[in-house]
Amino acid sequence: MLEKLREIEEKYSDIEKRMTLPEVYTDVAAYAKLAKEQKDLMPIVETYRRYRKYEDTADEAKKLLEGGTDDPEFKEMLREELEDAKEHMEKIEGELKVLLLPKDPNDSKNVIVEIRGGAGGEEAALFANSLYRMYSMYAESKRWKTEIANINETEIGGIKEVSFIIEGEGAYSRLKFESGVHRVQRVPETEASGRIHTSTVTVAVLPEMDEVDFEINPADLQIDTYRSSGAGGQHVNKTESAIRITHLPTGTIVECQDERSQHKNRERAMKILASRLYEAEQQKQNAAIAAERKSQVGTGDRSERIRTYNFPQGRVTDHRIGLTLYKIEQIMNGDLDEIIDALVTADQAERLKASTGE
Repeated sequence: MLEKLREIEEKYSDIEKRMTLPEVYTDVAAYAKLAKEQKDLMPIVETYRRYRKYEDTADEAKKLLEGGTDDPEFKEMLREELEDAKEHMEKIEGELKVLLLPKDPNDSKNVIVEIRGGAGGEEAALFANSLYRMYSMYAESKRWKTEIANINETEIGGIKEVSFIIEGEGAYSRLKFESGVHRVQRVPETEASGRIHTSTVTVAVLPEMDEVDFEINPADLQIDTYRSSGAGGQHVNKTESAIRITHLPTGTIVECQDERSQHKNRERAMKILASRLYEAEQQKQNAAIAAERKSQVGTGDRSERIRTYNFPQGRVTDHRIGLTLYKIEQIMNGDLDEIIDALVTADQAERLKASTGE
């Protein structure tokens, strides 16, 4: 591991030097490519340099102890220094192992989130709206930008389905564990007898793909235009700017109707289609790996029940890692970091186990 870290540090220093060269500095594309490489390597290099600092301290203390000193107080101080440096080195070694894990190439991408009401009719649609609000508020807290691509609302404020794009640094890396079935237990406002109902909502989180990332044959597409519409006459448009794209080989259908411009809707629908087809391909490839790694943090499978929101008890439980938090109101208002941090940590632990073959 240390040999690998030395190579990474050399590469990082080389990038730093190259970025100061006039021919690179004036070439926007070349400079941007190097800057991205530098940014990716920085956390590893900075952590390795911290490790080396404690390693030097430990070596120095060891030398002085071996050199012999008659001062018992000085000896004790050196022993403490050595112990402290070793403890820090051990802790940083754990951090470095995590940092050296293979990166998900999609982590830096924007995301497409699709929420659909499942079992539970109108109550499921109302909870779908609550989840849309929760993710929107979380995105806002991270200063990410949210844009609706397509929404199908019900008459009383629910959402049958919604597709929206979240743009921002690390959006996919934070939200990718949200794919799956979210279950809600609460007393619906329409319920006179106060009985608790259970409903489900499906969430899919896809990394946003460009057409260049995932090639689609134009001959496989059927593109229809229509007038956009919404509940209660919202979003109604006199022109046929809404787009429906059908991918004939797979039967995948994408609709986009939130933009006033047909061109914008087409562009966005193509991105969503590319993302969905990419995800379907990934699911196929991951099925074999998932079979071997049954304990992993979620497969991203949309049929997997991942979380329960129990309103009467004020708790949210993530079934994959057995985490229960009694702060349902804060979570529904977009305070998701505690759950997401725990999921990220559990995923890292699983991948570390897999990489060491335990």
